[in-house]
Amino acid sequence: MSLLAEAYPRFTCVEAVPAEKTTLERLEAILRGRQLCAIFQPIIHMGGAGIVGYEGLIRGPSDSPLHSPLMLFQAARECGLALEIEYLSRCIVLESFAKLGVSGKLFLNVSPETLLMEGWRSGQTLSCIAESGLQPNQVVIELTENAPTLEYATLREATRHYREMGFEIAMDDLGEGFSSLRLWSELRPDYVKIDKHFIQNINLDPVKLQFVRSIQEIARNAGCRVIAEGIETHAELLMVRDLGVDLGQGYYFAHPQSRPEVVMPSGVMETLKGVREMVRSSPCQYVKRSTTVANLLKWVAPASSSSTNEEVFAMFENDAGLYSIPVVDEGVPVGLISRYTMSDRFARRFSKELFGRRPCTMMMDETPLIVENTVSLHELSSIILEMEPYHLTSGFIVTDRDTYLGMGSGHDLLREITQMQIAAARHANPLTQLPGNVPINEQIDRLLQNGSGFCVCYFDLDNFKPYNDVYGFRKGDEVIKDTSKLLREMIHPELDFIGHIGGDDFIALFCSEDWESRCHALLEKFAASVSGHYPAEDIARGGIEAEDRQGRRTFHALLSLSVGAVLINPDHFASHHEVAAAASLAKKEAKKTPGNALFLDRRDLPPCRYD
Repeated sequence: MSLLAEAYPRFTCVEAVPAEKTTLERLEAILRGRQLCAIFQPIIHMGGAGIVGYEGLIRGPSDSPLHSPLMLFQAARECGLALEIEYLSRCIVLESFAKLGVSGKLFLNVSPETLLMEGWRSGQTLSCIAESGLQPNQVVIELTENAPTLEYATLREATRHYREMGFEIAMDDLGEGFSSLRLWSELRPDYVKIDKHFIQNINLDPVKLQFVRSIQEIARNAGCRVIAEGIETHAELLMVRDLGVDLGQGYYFAHPQSRPEVVMPSGVMETLKGVREMVRSSPCQYVKRSTTVANLLKWVAPASSSSTNEEVFAMFENDAGLYSIPVVDEGVPVGLISRYTMSDRFARRFSKELFGRRPCTMMMDETPLIVENTVSLHELSSIILEMEPYHLTSGFIVTDRDTYLGMGSGHDLLREITQMQIAAARHANPLTQLPGNVPINEQIDRLLQNGSGFCVCYFDLDNFKPYNDVYGFRKGDEVIKDTSKLLREMIHPELDFIGHIGGDDFIALFCSEDWESRCHALLEKFAASVSGHYPAEDIARGGIEAEDRQGRRTFHALLSLSVGAVLINPDHFASHHEVAAAASLAKKEAKKTPGNALFLDRRDLPPCRYD
């Protein structure tokens, strides 16, 4: 006899059901015949692009009005069969997941009121898991708060009971229920799911953005992992990713299926890895190299190797804002203790009594991230992203010639870089999104101050005005955007800088040694792309007729690109004004040559000689 039959014997006999069934009869038939099926949707790690688990969902008979889970459970509540239907659902989800044999955790939906109605001490859920062959540590109990009142004390005791057996606890639909923040505070779950309402169009709604950012901050301090539900578009994924949310779920990754995806599509993986590229890429465009770790420094009183676990735990209790405590001996940092690690250990039965008076080094990370205060934020972000993800949440120790100065957090690092990106975006060209004049000038001055030799190249489209006059500004904008795309592809993303001065003028600052071959390759690609901007008859004629600046009808050749290049010696140039003047002169010389042309001014002269 099955476990379900033992628990609910009134549904063990099989009998014919009339053709026209009532809702109660449909539910009874579902229970007798176990007419439910499980489907699974992957939960994605946003940093590593891997699948960490699957949410188990349930569907009723496909030919029944109770196929939808919403209708199924609503009908079950109305007919007084909520406990039976939910218990059958859990058993089927567990059995189906076990048969799949996939890696990762199963997120098992359980309503708090049903959990308490069932009587959590009876062990029915544990028995069902045992029958499926799964272990408690493979299962996350996902609680959905959907009632105006809950017995918090009893529920807290129930979740503690399940945790002691090895389960983890997740809270579903944060922000949707009557008192979800209270439930979060009472239960302290291992995972919290943000309701999909706050994820949909988050890229367009600053209120939703701020809500998710705040939840992310609270979760980080509470040692809880956030799951963003309902990610359905690329724009939503990018925004959630850039906020640093740990886990994601939604149709953009995969629809729920009976045999779910076990590997994410390559396009999704590339997008998720873009978190790393966003922080690391092109310091010229986003991160000022002069900004160092010292900007993130905060004093945190350290513990010592002789401090006991009880003493360190008291330090966490006295300061809710502490996420990690460094362990320092004679001014030299030797390790780091995270709030999450200590809270997790002390949450286990008798752990505090057994280990409270022992040295804190037993809970210490002996290989924390330690950086000098002179390291740039760009370098730090690259270092962190090459290490394990927990360094972003645990933070890093800052030193001055190996002497402890204070702590820095991954949150502050991301915030600082984000602020720099926002500042850069403020000065970006609205058509191409390339940096405009302000960041261009800042980058030139930065290179000069660093004593870095570089090559400045001024790119100008020839015959663009008549093209714009004949074909209209929309076609002109297409030419500008296509040219900016070619320029982006041309530069070395880690060494070079590309900016949009305005109109059809662009500038590149090359630190890569092969800049000249890159420019020639660009001119070849541009020449090959020109035909796509003209009708066949104009291509055959080799140009168009349009009025010149004096109003006379004149023949104009096809679009071409002139490039004026100057090798910049920092000893001869004091500011971006002088570099711009030299580049403008070189561009004028390039435009004297018909068609696509590169002119290199090889003179190593002070700016006054250019004037």
